[in-house]
Amino acid sequence: MEFKTNYITPDIKLSVFEDKLFKTEVLFEHHLLVWFISGETKIIQAGTSYLFTAGDIFLIPRNQVVTIINYPKNGLPHKAVAMHLTVDRLRNYYAKLPVKPVAYVTDKVYQFKNHPLLHSCLASLVPYFDMQEDFPEEIASMKILEAITILRTIDKDVDGILANFDTPGKIDLVKFMESHFMYNLPLEKFGYMTGRSLSTFNRDFRKTFSATPQKWLTQKRLEFAHYQIAEHKKKPVEVYLEAGFEDLSHFSFAFKKHFGYIPTTLVKAR
Repeated sequence: MEFKTNYITPDIKLSVFEDKLFKTEVLFEHHLLVWFISGETKIIQAGTSYLFTAGDIFLIPRNQVVTIINYPKNGLPHKAVAMHLTVDRLRNYYAKLPVKPVAYVTDKVYQFKNHPLLHSCLASLVPYFDMQEDFPEEIASMKILEAITILRTIDKDVDGILANFDTPGKIDLVKFMESHFMYNLPLEKFGYMTGRSLSTFNRDFRKTFSATPQKWLTQKRLEFAHYQIAEHKKKPVEVYLEAGFEDLSHFSFAFKKHFGYIPTTLVKAR
């Protein structure tokens, strides 16, 4: 079963997922503010993982790539309200304030637990998802501006994220790929995140790693999975998603082809 998503505006949505698991890799074009109503989400980002449950509120900055794994929990579906904080809306907001944009980049997800101000703002949206008529844009704008104002009130450093409108510049390829290889993204996205066109990314990659991106990525993911199973005592079913594989059978096939034995051989050897 896929997500059921109900938009009251293009920037405000309610998502519901009732199956066992949903996994995706996402490169966010806009900042995303999320409040969990029920369920559980694991977010993996450049070697760091976060676990969010019912009541948690967090902000994922734009131009960040993350792996998201959603689960129902305690008999309840995975259910969340999400709000996009778009660049255009933030430009208009900050144009009226004496805040200078700063060149500030972060690879972290901002956690706000169940902050009462943010909870009140996001929870107030839930009744609107049952409306039959169109949701007034004026109210939507007010709610988003309220959320931005609350974020700035409870975290004085958030301006460094929200008021930064830069696009990714050309960055070190080795450092980026070593910390982002587990993301199953199109090569165009890897190019964008490293400040390169697809052709430039492919050329620089071959020159840097002496291999094609596809071959290098597969090898890195398998080596990562091998390490997690052998050294951290994890089971294959706990590893394959985090390593960037879509299903367990494909992971086992690729693992055996590369190492000469199936992942469970490592488990038995322990």
